[in-house]
Amino acid sequence: MIEFPLPLIGFSAFSGTGKTTLLTRLLPLLKRQGLRIGAIKHAHHRFEIDHREKDSYRLRKAGAEQMLVASRNRIALITELPERLTYEPTLAELLKVLDPTTLDLVLVEGFKKERFPKIELHRPSLGKRLLYPDDPDIIAIATDDRLATPPCHIPVLNLNQPDAIVAFLLNHCFPQDRQPAPVIPLRERERRQL
Repeated sequence: MIEFPLPLIGFSAFSGTGKTTLLTRLLPLLKRQGLRIGAIKHAHHRFEIDHREKDSYRLRKAGAEQMLVASRNRIALITELPERLTYEPTLAELLKVLDPTTLDLVLVEGFKKERFPKIELHRPSLGKRLLYPDDPDIIAIATDDRLATPPCHIPVLNLNQPDAIVAFLLNHCFPQDRQPAPVIPLRERERRQL
C-alpha cells in the first residue's frame, strides 16, 4: 500500500468511463467544504502543457531539463524525462512532487494497478467487466446502473449523484475525530499579516 501523509483516493475505470468528468463535478463540491485538493492524472501518451508559441516551450525544446513557469496566479514545473525511460513513473514517485503541507486530500485519476484506496467507476452499458473482484483496494463502486451491477460487499454509489460521492469521500477520508483544519483563504491570511 502506498504511504502518504494525507488521504489519497483514486478513481479507477476503463478508458471512456468518465473519470475526468466525475472529478470535474466533485472538485467544486470538495472545495466548498474548505478542502485543499491535489490531483494526479495518469496519461498514457506524450503530452504538452505549453505550446510552440510560448517562451517556456521554446526554452524547454532548446535544452532546459526542468522548466519552471511562474506568475502571481500559478506555478508550473515541467521536467523532461530521459527518452530511454523504460517504465511509467509510479504513483509513489509522483506523490513526492506534491507539497502535503498545502493540501488536505489528493485525488488520483488512473493508476489502477497501484496499491491505494480507489473508487471504481462502472457503466454496465459499456460492456466492460468490473475491476472490483480482482482489486482488493477498491473501497466503493460508483455506477450509473445499480440494477446491472452485481451484488458486492462494498458500497455502491450513484455515479450521477456527486453530492453522495462527496459525502462518502468525506466520511472515508476524514472520520469525525479527524476532520481537516479550517482553511483560511490566502487573501484573509495576507490581511491578518498586515
